[in-house]
Amino acid sequence: MNWKTVVELIGYLGSALVVVSMLMTSVVRLRIINLMGSAIFTVYALLIKSYPTAAMNLFLVGINIYHLVRLLKAQKQYDLIAMDADSSYVAYLLEKNRDDIRAWFPEFAPPEGRDVIAYLVCCDGNPAGLFLGRAENDGAIDVLLDYATPVYRDTTVGRYLHGKLSQAGYRSLSFTGNAPGHVGYMEKVGYRKNDRGAYILDLHGQG
Repeated sequence: MNWKTVVELIGYLGSALVVVSMLMTSVVRLRIINLMGSAIFTVYALLIKSYPTAAMNLFLVGINIYHLVRLLKAQKQYDLIAMDADSSYVAYLLEKNRDDIRAWFPEFAPPEGRDVIAYLVCCDGNPAGLFLGRAENDGAIDVLLDYATPVYRDTTVGRYLHGKLSQAGYRSLSFTGNAPGHVGYMEKVGYRKNDRGAYILDLHGQG
């Protein structure tokens, strides 16, 4: 592979990352990927001696860094609302996000029973997460759904929820469903897989 080809590949990589960033629903991810793409494209522009293009992309790097710092410093303000699991609003949220929920929780079905608890996490009045579970007598909750809407899909919604559940006296969460895409999130917030294949989160100290 000659040097010209390497330079062209660098340019294609930078362009691809900029395009991919536009597909992100998370603003933080958009900024991070766009930052990477702009930085790589700056290098490409310098290599081909296109200095105006390099200057523009270097400026975009600075803009992305500025907004990332602001986003990461900003404290999201969440509210927790206890709901009836069979309420019309819970049904509305499940229907509105049905395809996304199915992608993350392929085996999920709206639960029935008086022992089902439901919590809605809101951020500035907007739905950010929906939690459904079955409460056990020992303070454990069998998690049926722990869903965050795409805009708020980071660990902050879950950590806030877990703290509130701990304060409410719940002892632990367990998840036994089939949700491969959800495993990474569970591991980030502290779930541990036991010898029976269940993911367990100890809520002690989460509040």
